[in-house]
Amino acid sequence: MSKSRDFTLGLLSGALVGSVIALLYAPDKGSNTRDVLSYRLSNYLDELTNLIDKLSDEKEAISDAKKKGDLVVEDARQRAEDLIREAEDLLGSIEETKEKAKTETESKSESESKSNS
Repeated sequence: MSKSRDFTLGLLSGALVGSVIALLYAPDKGSNTRDVLSYRLSNYLDELTNLIDKLSDEKEAISDAKKKGDLVVEDARQRAEDLIREAEDLLGSIEETKEKAKTETESKSESESKSNS
């Protein structure tokens, strides 16, 4: 964005300088030249002011979009961490249940072995 801004400012500055030089070398009365020069300078000033306002608005829009993007990323990160915690808790619960079932199965096997002996 900085390159396009620099380019646009350079373009406007070049046009302004070119216009001033052309008017100064034009075969016209000094008062007419000054009037035309004043008019063109006023127009360039208006264009430059509009460009600066537009760039400022775009900068604000980009800043707002970045803030919203940062919020979305932070929310996604938080949700991912929550899901990981839930998955770890679930895996821990599954491991406990698995160990408990294994212990109960071994106990039943030992009981049956003793009662069959």
